[in-house]
Amino acid sequence: MKCLSLLCVLLASVVGCFSLDREAFTFTKYDLDVQIEPEQQRLAVRGSLVLRNDSSTPQKNATLQISSSLTWRSIQADGKPLQFVSQPYVSDIDHTGELSEAIVTLPKEVPTGSAVELTIGYEGVIVLDTTRLTRIGLPKEAAIHSDWDQIGRLCSAVRGVGNVAWYPVSLDAANLSEGNSLFETLGRWKQRELKAEMKVQLMYSTPDAQASPRLVCNGKNLRAADTAGSTGSVRMDCSLTALGLDTPAFVLADYQIFERPALQIAYRAEHKSNAEKFAQAADTARPFVTEWFGAPRGKAQVVELFDPGASPFETGPMLMTPLGDTDPKVLEVALVHELTHAAFPSNRPWIYEGLAHFAEATYQERQENRQAALDFMGLRYSAVVAAEKAVASRPKDATEESLITTSVDEFYRSKAGYVWWMLRDMIGEEALKKALASYRAEQDNDAGYLQRLVEAQAKRDLQWFFDDWVYHQHGLPDFRVETVFPRKASQDNYLVTVTVENQGSAGAEVPVTVRFDGGQMTGRVEVRAKAKGVVRVSTPKPPTQIIVNDGSVPESDMSNHVFKVESGTM
Repeated sequence: MKCLSLLCVLLASVVGCFSLDREAFTFTKYDLDVQIEPEQQRLAVRGSLVLRNDSSTPQKNATLQISSSLTWRSIQADGKPLQFVSQPYVSDIDHTGELSEAIVTLPKEVPTGSAVELTIGYEGVIVLDTTRLTRIGLPKEAAIHSDWDQIGRLCSAVRGVGNVAWYPVSLDAANLSEGNSLFETLGRWKQRELKAEMKVQLMYSTPDAQASPRLVCNGKNLRAADTAGSTGSVRMDCSLTALGLDTPAFVLADYQIFERPALQIAYRAEHKSNAEKFAQAADTARPFVTEWFGAPRGKAQVVELFDPGASPFETGPMLMTPLGDTDPKVLEVALVHELTHAAFPSNRPWIYEGLAHFAEATYQERQENRQAALDFMGLRYSAVVAAEKAVASRPKDATEESLITTSVDEFYRSKAGYVWWMLRDMIGEEALKKALASYRAEQDNDAGYLQRLVEAQAKRDLQWFFDDWVYHQHGLPDFRVETVFPRKASQDNYLVTVTVENQGSAGAEVPVTVRFDGGQMTGRVEVRAKAKGVVRVSTPKPPTQIIVNDGSVPESDMSNHVFKVESGTM
């Protein structure tokens, strides 16, 4: 009879799997004790989770997912064990390409908006695994440099969900072979977890009292790491307050630590000279970041990866990367990104990430010139256009991907970077700096907060711009020169009247350049969606060519920008 009862429970759980809402719960709080055992490549976790039901119906079941290389040991509520069924679940949010999913029967239904706290335990190994990449055809060697996460004797470097599910999550399946499935699924998770909190106590024990490994995490250090010393243990408490922005990651290795006013570098002793170059680059870039965003509120971090061919990974103010002999100018641009994160917190991804990308381009402009900065932004232009096309092809009732709500990586990073650049061009550098200086993340409680700060400094109405680019997803503009009327205004002056048509569904203020023999002059014109704008530019010689847009405004079509002025039109 006992076996029959157990079978009924299992069958009921399995039947329930087919109606599970895996994205019903938001994980609002993690409190985890993480024991790392490098010699065995093992991880053991004990702790608690708080899950809030954000679905429209009460929930009796919850799903908890961890890497398939880890095994569930216990799940409790109020000190009592809960019934759960553990099953494999194919998904590429983990480097193994599969998850260990626990389907948990909760003590009672959790109403909409209510929460439940669970006590959990799981353990297993985290080894180098390229399964999800090699099964879609990526060569093994390239896959190793991309999915480099592992716990190892010499170095342990582990990123979070999207690479390794070393902490519990609950997401629908995502597969790299299905277009943008992985990035869209991760994007929805990040949106739900924007205000989630995580406290982690990382622990490592070693029998070698002479060893001096360093633990590094990307959260706020609540307590500095205790070195091994005579106790043979290393501990560090880390805290993250916005999991939707910063992916929890940790590294453990025999590092040296290089401290600078705004940067901490964890490096291998033999690469000290390269670490010093990173430090110098940070010192060079720091005044620029302070000028724009204020002094860093915490330290950015650079952590060396042992694989010299490993792909760098950035999460919040932490950059995980090989420490190669890199051009100092390239290092400065990369560190501007991290220092911006350290200086300008925001729970809005389009502000947090968009400003960091804008800062990179603006620093490029200061290093060289405007064209170099536009070329730098242009490296991401194709990805933005592709993302726009993908979103436009969705069903009409699909969720709108405005910058306020988007889960599309190319939007809240690259497109947002363009938006900040356009704002600077429209209102001026000093006005934008003052608007940013008045920003307070804790006061950003409604979508229009940032707009009000910008308009207060710009002294102009920007509702149309924020409607098209921030509050709604209207696509991209599409500019073309409709007509050109040049006339000789005086002996040494020509007045060129240019009409620009915008065939797209988003408006923008766009530069219009008039070229003539020996030079060029540029004006700006505001052209709303599906409308026309007129700009007049004065030149010392007859115009030969008109160019609308210098690459500072992303468009759906960049091939129709040049208008040749035929001789004899005056």
